[in-house]
Amino acid sequence: MNVLERFQVHTLPEHIRSLSEKQMETRVREIKEELGLRLFMPGHYYQKDEVIQFADASGDSLQLAKVAAANKEAEYIVFCGVHFMAETADILSGDHQTVLLPDMRAGCSMADMADISQVEQAWDVLQETFGDTMTPLTYVNSTAAIKAFCGENEGATLTSSNARNMLKWAFQQKERILFLPDQHLGRNTAYELGIPLEQMAVWDPVNEYLEVDGHTDDVRMILWKGHCSVHEKFTMDNIHHVRSTYDDVRVIVHPECTFDVVQAADDAGSTNKIIQTIQEAPSGTTWAVGTEMNLVNRLAQEETDKHVFSLNPNMCPCLTMNRIDLPHLLWSLESILEGNPHHVIEVDEKTKKASQKALERMLHR
Repeated sequence: MNVLERFQVHTLPEHIRSLSEKQMETRVREIKEELGLRLFMPGHYYQKDEVIQFADASGDSLQLAKVAAANKEAEYIVFCGVHFMAETADILSGDHQTVLLPDMRAGCSMADMADISQVEQAWDVLQETFGDTMTPLTYVNSTAAIKAFCGENEGATLTSSNARNMLKWAFQQKERILFLPDQHLGRNTAYELGIPLEQMAVWDPVNEYLEVDGHTDDVRMILWKGHCSVHEKFTMDNIHHVRSTYDDVRVIVHPECTFDVVQAADDAGSTNKIIQTIQEAPSGTTWAVGTEMNLVNRLAQEETDKHVFSLNPNMCPCLTMNRIDLPHLLWSLESILEGNPHHVIEVDEKTKKASQKALERMLHR
């Protein structure tokens, strides 16, 4: 499905829009009970509270990929996340399972920064420069077509939770890595493994140009020029401000943040690591958190014995991650009951098989 097709969505029915929040919540619970084990609802940590409260399993991208692969019983998987996550669920699910995304506008700007035609063209150019020395790795925040490309070229997928291990694996295969589509996760992880910045280059897909600071022959990491629009908004000014305001503050950020911010933070890690770190922190500690606002607010509400707040006080929730709301969730569930599921996510068989190779190389490590 291309971007234009994804945004061809129907208008929310009037009978749902006329319901109160309490009425919608009651109806969601009723439908979940009626469908029973025929329904499975995974939800990403970044989802709104009004949605995540109904999730059968919550987690980060790696956790949800694993639960999607493990659940073979449910007929319907209603994925409360974004488009690429629902695609991954369809790739890993059985033929008897149908994957739905409650709102087709729930995309990912980062995933859209790597188009398959751009990647294929870049691969040809880079092979002329580096020969057969590259293993492609893609963050799961990518389209099924990009995952398939990596699968076909002996590469794999990864998440922020296992990026370090997957880079180690890739370097055992070949001497260089093409890292898609988030340059910051790739740079931060490679640097953590001891690769100096001068051995990293950035491929600009718009200008079709390789940005190299050192010698081309020394390049080991080729980073796609993509980023997360949310995590790039955490800045050094934010860190300076919280450190000048709170004497004992601890700063923890997601590795999708820029290199300088990650280096200046006290800790960095996946969504799951951020949660665990704060949950296990001593009472009375103060935490400035650099990740999506819904999760930060939830941690602040749950970890009341600590002071938890966003590293950037002016941060807004991820617009696409927040597309799924209670009305669209109810609408999706009603469509199942009516026997006409809408907003079904289907990856074609060729893409699915190639993508499975990339995902399985990650999941089996």
